This record gives sequence, C-alpha cells and structure tokens, in this order.
Amino acid sequence: MKVSKVEVFPLYVPLSEAIDAPISIPHADKVQDIVFGGYRATIVRVTTDDGLVGYGECMTRFAPAALKKIIEEVAPIVVGTDPLQPEYTWEIMYASMMNRGHNRGFFIEAISGIDIALWDLRGKILNLPLYMFLGGHQRDLIPCYASSLRMREKSIVLDTAQQFLDDGFRSMKIKLGKNPDGYVKDIKLVEEIRKQVGDDVILTVDANCAYHEDYKLALRVGRELEKLGTYWFEEPISPDNMYGYKYLVDHLDMAIAWGESSFTRFDFANMISERAIDIVQPNPCRVGGLTEVAKIAHMTQAFHLPYAPHTGSCSALCLAVSLHIATALPNLLTFEVMRSDWSKQDHNPLRHDLLKEPYDVLENGFLHAPRADRPGIGVEINEEILERYSVS
Repeated sequence: MKVSKVEVFPLYVPLSEAIDAPISIPHADKVQDIVFGGYRATIVRVTTDDGLVGYGECMTRFAPAALKKIIEEVAPIVVGTDPLQPEYTWEIMYASMMNRGHNRGFFIEAISGIDIALWDLRGKILNLPLYMFLGGHQRDLIPCYASSLRMREKSIVLDTAQQFLDDGFRSMKIKLGKNPDGYVKDIKLVEEIRKQVGDDVILTVDANCAYHEDYKLALRVGRELEKLGTYWFEEPISPDNMYGYKYLVDHLDMAIAWGESSFTRFDFANMISERAIDIVQPNPCRVGGLTEVAKIAHMTQAFHLPYAPHTGSCSALCLAVSLHIATALPNLLTFEVMRSDWSKQDHNPLRHDLLKEPYDVLENGFLHAPRADRPGIGVEINEEILERYSVS
C-alpha cells in the first residue's frame, strides 16, 4: 500500500462583526482584526492507492491558504511512501527545508498536518486506535480543566466560573494581562474568582505573553498569583525568551507552563535541558505532528515533567487527536477543554460541525478516552464543512 494523493483544505470562517482581542496579546489594538477576524484551520486529506483515507490538521492562526501552498510543494515527497512509516516520511519532509532556514513556523505546521494524516492511516490499516501507538490505553477517564475565564465584566466572569462548576469542572483557567501596566486590577479579579469557586478548585493563569518584554513584571504578577494558590502561570513572556523563563522558574514556587507556540523536539529539548519550564504544552498540529509529540513526550518523562496538551483555537480534529495523546501518556497532567468561541455572536463550525459525531464525552469534569473500536483518530469528517469554508 502506498500514498497516492495529498489534498489540502484551507478553511476560514469570517466573523460577522469585529471583536476586541478576547485574550491578552502584544499590540492587540494593531493586530486584533487580523488575528481574531475569523476562525481558521487547515485540514489535510491523504489517500492511499487502495482508497483508504487519513486526515490531519495544521494549526494556524493566520493565512491558512499559505499552508496549502507549502503542502502542495511537499506532496511529491509524500506520494509513493508507505503510510505505515510516518516517522520515516517526516524525516524526509523535514530534511527538504531544515538547512534552508524553514525549521519552524508555517513549514512545520504544514508537515504536522501531513504527519497526523499518515498516523491516522496507520491506525486504520492496522485497525488500532491512535493511542495504541503513543503509549497504549493508560486511562479511561481523562482529567481536564475548563478554558477559559476571559477578562470581562466581573459579573460575567463570575457567572461563567459558576457555570464551569455546575458543569462539573474542578479546575479552570483564567486569561490575564490585557492591561499589563494595570495588573493590580487583574489580580483583584482573580481574588474574586477564588472567592466564587472556593479553595478546592484548581486555578491556572494564561497571560498569552502579555509581559513579553518584562520578565521582572511577570515575576511581580506571579508572586501575587502565588498568594491566591494559582497552580500554573502559562506563557507569561515571549516564548523564545528561554533565560527569562528560567529566571521565573528559579524565582517562583508556582509552576511555569510553556509550549503552545513552539516547534519540534529541538525547541523543547533546549527548554527542558535548561530547566526553564515546569509543564510542557505542545500542540500536535503545530509542533510537527504525532511523530514529534512522541519524541517530546519521551523527553518529558525522562526529566519528570508533566504534560498538558494544548488545544486552543484549533478545529475539532486537533481536539480529537489530542484526546488520544491524553489517553496514552503516563505523565499526563490535565486536558484543556475549550468552553467558548471567540465571538458570542458567531458559532465556530470548525469546532462544532466539522465532525459528524462529537469526539468527546464529558462527565463530572472528566473526558472519556476515545473508543477502542474506532481505528486511527476515530472520527468521521463532515465533508460539507470542508467544501463550504475552503478558501484559495
């Protein structure tokens, strides 16, 4: 059996009206219309010469059609390969651009989608669910947290926190840092959230690099968060500031989480070997696919670091893939369950309608592991969504 065809579907769903950045990002007033103008994903479909089909996703926040062009250039490398050997194909794809400066960014996101589609094929050929290749069935129930409490009016935030509690969550994440210079206001809202949910609920904080140029400010914020029993501080500064992260790890008792914006085992090897992070958060559709996830997972186990898969603003396909990772890894910490779309007016069809059946079953704050009788990723794609939202 050989790969015969690689197809790409760059998807974009524009929002009906502009929104303010729903999270803290540097220079939000200048970039929010581009970053948050719509929902995006790039889906890859790989077909074998006997008609078997595998799917993958490329994580993208910008220009999904650019990923299509890259994949079309890479596709001749993939056509004719053995779908049972995705790791071998990954090395060939990576070699094509590694020494030409394209070892991160769009190129790695592109081969992530191809790689995941090949792993999906591998599972279907061998009639095994994806998690069986990543460590086996480690758990039936997957601990998770609700993501996220965004910095809005206090009453809205507290009502949302209560809804998370009512839904069975005993862990939730707070977005912080929309006004880095006025962080005292943010801390007061975290205090209010703590009062609302009680001391038994795990609170984590995600700054989305709000303090990107000032790790000393991130340290001050972190010390205030520690007083409120916050479990982790996620991406407080720029993701490439390794020594800033190491400084925070060395000076804070709370855990520092990192990884959603980074690529390949090599980024993670640098941060892990420098002891610059406490919790790793790779996204399989950005980091290089499942081939890289497996290597990163082995490193985290060797260094006794917990693994918390990042999901974020991806499609439901990435979420389904990530659930297999969470099922298989011995050092899983928790799983991110996104509870809201960016826009309250605009439903995200890439999240809610791309799969014909829900990938997840939530019960009392836990997700059920994927079904053992569904090989590969174990989902069925709604082809109508691919056609309706494809862009060129």
